[in-house]
Amino acid sequence: MVDIISRLEELRGTVYVFPLNGNCREKILGIESNITAALGIKVINKGVTECLNRQYVLCIIKKASFRPPPEPTVMLISDDGVVLGEEILPHYKKKFLANVKEDVIWLSEEFVMYPGRKGERSEYFIMPPVSFPEVEEFGMLDVVSCSPSAPADMMLREMHGFEDDARMASILIGFNAPEGVEL
Repeated sequence: MVDIISRLEELRGTVYVFPLNGNCREKILGIESNITAALGIKVINKGVTECLNRQYVLCIIKKASFRPPPEPTVMLISDDGVVLGEEILPHYKKKFLANVKEDVIWLSEEFVMYPGRKGERSEYFIMPPVSFPEVEEFGMLDVVSCSPSAPADMMLREMHGFEDDARMASILIGFNAPEGVEL
């Protein structure tokens, strides 16, 4: 575990890295279960759920200079699985624009809605788990990462002596060790 933590501490923009204990995991799950977005749309942070179900969970407190995520971190999905909107990361935007074959509405610099798509009944925001290659390099299994909600992020930073600062955020990384490997 020391090698993985050292590797994460070397990443540009990392401020602090620490493992989560069971009590902290429970607090995060409690916070995440009560999150809703604007207009009362439900938010499902699947990334947090998957991270917290792993054998090991690390948290990185980071600055804005930390690398961008390798995959989108938020999508708007209907209850029957239709993607109604999604994050388009800056490093993927050019490719997206070259290949998009339907009308889109940009809600922000990094989020599009697909007005031609319709779902059955209701919709929700989903924050999917995202890969984390720097931990996969160590041969760890089932590696996923995510951003916790703003209240959970604030709790994590406060627990470790960091004041509320919009220029900082946390990332959770969950993983399992291969059989027979102790960390």
